[in-house]
Amino acid sequence: MNTELQHFDLVVIGAGSGGVRSARMAAAQGKKVAIIENRYLGGTCVNVGCVPKKMFVYASEYREKMEEAKGFGINGQVNDFHWPTLRDNKSNEIARLNGIYANLLTGPGATIFNGTGSLIDANTVHVNGQDGSQQDVTADTILIATGSWPFKPEVPGAEHAITSNEVFSLEDDEFPLRALVVGAGYIAVEFAGIFNGLGTETTLALRKDLVLRGFDDDIRAFVQGQMIEKGVNILPETEVDHIEKQADGSLMVFYTNNEQQEFDLVLYATGRRPMTDGLNLEKLGIDLNSDTTIKVDDFFQTSVPSVYALGDVIGTPQLTPVALAQGMKFLAHQYHDDTVPMNYDNIPTAVFCQPNIGTVGPTEDECKAQGIEFDVYESNFKPLKHTISGMNERTLMKLIVNKANNKVIAAHMVGHDAGETIQGIAVAITAGATKADFDATIGIHPTSAEEFVTMRSPRS
Repeated sequence: MNTELQHFDLVVIGAGSGGVRSARMAAAQGKKVAIIENRYLGGTCVNVGCVPKKMFVYASEYREKMEEAKGFGINGQVNDFHWPTLRDNKSNEIARLNGIYANLLTGPGATIFNGTGSLIDANTVHVNGQDGSQQDVTADTILIATGSWPFKPEVPGAEHAITSNEVFSLEDDEFPLRALVVGAGYIAVEFAGIFNGLGTETTLALRKDLVLRGFDDDIRAFVQGQMIEKGVNILPETEVDHIEKQADGSLMVFYTNNEQQEFDLVLYATGRRPMTDGLNLEKLGIDLNSDTTIKVDDFFQTSVPSVYALGDVIGTPQLTPVALAQGMKFLAHQYHDDTVPMNYDNIPTAVFCQPNIGTVGPTEDECKAQGIEFDVYESNFKPLKHTISGMNERTLMKLIVNKANNKVIAAHMVGHDAGETIQGIAVAITAGATKADFDATIGIHPTSAEEFVTMRSPRS
């Protein structure tokens, strides 16, 4: 019977960053490839993640820029924020990108199935088409790249709250005057800054005392202070007990400390879970990790030899560039005999709060846990622009240097365009640059970035 089915060298389930990269590059190498997607090409990043979020971050910065301009003799003001314009211009750009992703796949000859994929056996995938069609396809190799999905905790009334998926498409009259963001991760911190910058009275509720668990502690405390300075109301050690919708449509939030507040919108940014629903993993006996992500080896192979998985669904850092690199590593191993495992060291990342965070390499606590003896070089200053703007925004930069070999092993920054600066520093750290190399590098003056090559004395 299988001889009548359409057969592929590779079938990819999920057209996010990792899935598209794997499918299009395999097709470009002459493989017969199919990719199955039931929502939108490009996955979370392009549609409800990094790309539209960065657009919203840009929008949120203009109000403050008007305030900064006054110190330079430029008088202006933000008279109005028209949410539908931002939302629709964003949507138009995303639609353009969806088309580009389709061309990236069909150009080299990959077949796109618009539907939901589920595993029938180790070499067969059932496609439940969005048009109502049903078909099976077979493949030498199946790659699961279904990503992750935001979730809300089981709090009474949580159905009245939204997640980061819905925030990008609020109706014309739904943009809030008062918003509560629940969470402490980068999505929560970024959207607190977005709402605040766009004129919303914004509250951020944290379970613990500081935002961004897992980041360097100095960075966490510094950025939290900067957020408060910019007007975000941060409630540490605060949890939501339940939410009640009022007659006028507003949301009354009751906290576990018996306090309550009224909001127009509640956004839960409390984590994401792997998207494995309906894949029939249990039918094939595919092993999972304790957090329900798919268990794979160094080359993304599951416990079923013909089935692979990569991206958010396997529990590695939930970053688009990581999924892209995994896609390339998967192909290199699959078709070109690559036997070098994926390297997850020194992954640079950014948080697009205000001001931005950029970081690469371990935190101080991680260095201590690894038994590394290190020096810290640190600079905390007001950038040149703000000596005239009158704003209280400051910049923090840190280098962590291994005493044993003088290598710079980490750089952490809070400041304007920190991600742009840290990308270059990440190259140096990956290349094994020493503190002497940094010291020998001529700075670009006047920039904030030059501080990274002018810090001479370690912190005592």
